[in-house]
Amino acid sequence: MTAGERTKTRRGRRGTLKAARLGPRDVLHVGSAGLRSRPVRVVLSALGIAIGIATMVAVVGISSSSKAQLMRELDALGTNMLVASPGEAMFSGEEVKLPRDAAGRVGRVDGVEDVGATGDLERSVRRSEKIPEDETGGISVKASTEGLLKVLRGRMAHGSWFNAANSRYPSVVLGHVAAKRLGITSPGQQVWIDDRYFTVIGILDPLPLAPDVERSALTGWDASKDLLGFDGHPTSVYERSTDASVNSVRKLLAASIDPENPRNVQVTDPSSALQAKAATEGAFSTLLLGLGGIALLVGGVGVANTMIISVLERRYEIGLRRSLGATRGQIRIQFVTESLMLSGLGGAAGVALGAAATAAYAFSGGLPWVVPPWAMAGGFGATLAIGTVAGLYPAVRAARLSPTLALHAT
Repeated sequence: MTAGERTKTRRGRRGTLKAARLGPRDVLHVGSAGLRSRPVRVVLSALGIAIGIATMVAVVGISSSSKAQLMRELDALGTNMLVASPGEAMFSGEEVKLPRDAAGRVGRVDGVEDVGATGDLERSVRRSEKIPEDETGGISVKASTEGLLKVLRGRMAHGSWFNAANSRYPSVVLGHVAAKRLGITSPGQQVWIDDRYFTVIGILDPLPLAPDVERSALTGWDASKDLLGFDGHPTSVYERSTDASVNSVRKLLAASIDPENPRNVQVTDPSSALQAKAATEGAFSTLLLGLGGIALLVGGVGVANTMIISVLERRYEIGLRRSLGATRGQIRIQFVTESLMLSGLGGAAGVALGAAATAAYAFSGGLPWVVPPWAMAGGFGATLAIGTVAGLYPAVRAARLSPTLALHAT
């Protein structure tokens, strides 16, 4: 073999040499090496990511839990209740009154299942006659029909509701708020209405769809006429219809109560406030999500800074690996993996902290614990994306280091 042939053979052999490949296990090992050697720095860097993710997950979770509670209340209270009340006379300016038989007229509308009514009384309720008449505590007195409780889907916290017997006598049912303001805790006690004592026969549970009833002392319809001078004109007529007929009942309600002047009747949906609240529950959360995003970006900057410092401190290691045959691509993979593991550690901790904060808030307020899966998956995915971006520049910088200069500088 000639010298030229031997040279070609050696060149051919050198041409077949290839860099060793790093398997997934090797990549994880070299990527975690830098984290294991600097645990305190890793914890501090991951903390920034964790705070940002925890804030975002907690904000979404708390908002979702509150919305779930509102939807639960709506399901229990129903969205098929309408309230008819006097409107304003368009031309005369006179006070409008609903007909005395308004509740009966509403009950004859197709689709209506239950009807109840209340009538305002120009009377005050006090704990006793010794309390000045002008100190009402914001409590009104209303006449009530026997069907009101069923229409409102209310429940008695204590005592009993009106029936055909007790509604004719000086008895009263107190709303939840009214009972607290009067200091009444149980049935059997008495309150002073007009010029006589009325016996408390019951106290209502909270009524989210009827806040005016919560702040009222309710007397029987017949007793209100006989003892308190009630004229029999209802102030509010409540009705429950089937879910399928709500819209049709709404269109017919005013004309059924006052065929001659349907514009004098105002029809409202008390559940609309809760529906609007549920729809806008996440509006304020947008600001907090933005703050969480800023914290997440700050955490990403912290990861990038940590990785740059790591590259500067580990120049000898990089130079040694390069001199032993590691390629630039393998160096890049090493540092990107390290950055991903660092941010992933912070992201996992942040998701756990956010879920725990949501659970603490929900359980303390009696709310259902709801953390949408997309919030946890999206939060963790965001950390990986930030980790990738934060690690790219340090990884490229590490890969460009000359082995000779790196070892010489050390």
